[in-house]
Amino acid sequence: MSNKYSAILYDLDGTLTDSVPLIMQCFHLAYNDVLGEVTRTDEDLMSYIGKPLMTIFADKHDQETAQKLFDSYLRFNEKMLQEDKLPLFDGIMDSLIRLHNAGVRQGIVTSKRRVSLMTTLKVKKMEYLFEQITVCEDTDEHKPSGAPLVYSARQMGIEDMSSILYVGDAVVDYQSALDAGTDFVLVDWTKMNREEFRRFGTPKVIKSLDELL
Repeated sequence: MSNKYSAILYDLDGTLTDSVPLIMQCFHLAYNDVLGEVTRTDEDLMSYIGKPLMTIFADKHDQETAQKLFDSYLRFNEKMLQEDKLPLFDGIMDSLIRLHNAGVRQGIVTSKRRVSLMTTLKVKKMEYLFEQITVCEDTDEHKPSGAPLVYSARQMGIEDMSSILYVGDAVVDYQSALDAGTDFVLVDWTKMNREEFRRFGTPKVIKSLDELL
């Protein structure tokens, strides 16, 4: 059976991994560590999820403070990742294995740094499922730009961006797919405000990765 798409690419945080609670915990720990208090609202911090970490801090703070927050966040986050405190959403591993066994080419396009992503993949023993991995360091432009998706497709030898399906949970994922010219599906377990997506259209929603089959 031939596949409709040449490849399926996934966001990681909030899409495959139930990472929003851990991310928010690391934000709080970093702010308390560096500033002695959390100076931004959870709603504000949530709106930045999906963008590179340094962007999140540099947008509201001077360079020195942003760097300290960045370093503190990574220290707390890496420790938690190594301790396997980042869960996958229910059924994700089984679905990824079924897609892999069906011959679907799969990849990850994330704004995470490579070291953090690889820690998670190694701890979960799921590296083999992904042919291509694109991280923050790979491109100069980041989501909501479509550049990371285009880069990933080119690395897989795919020129036709309409033959790519991107699976995500955040508005920046949707914007990136629109900019790159790929199809997009929103996971039903997103913790993001769905009204925000409607500013750019109405994405298709899936309740399980098995629907991709």
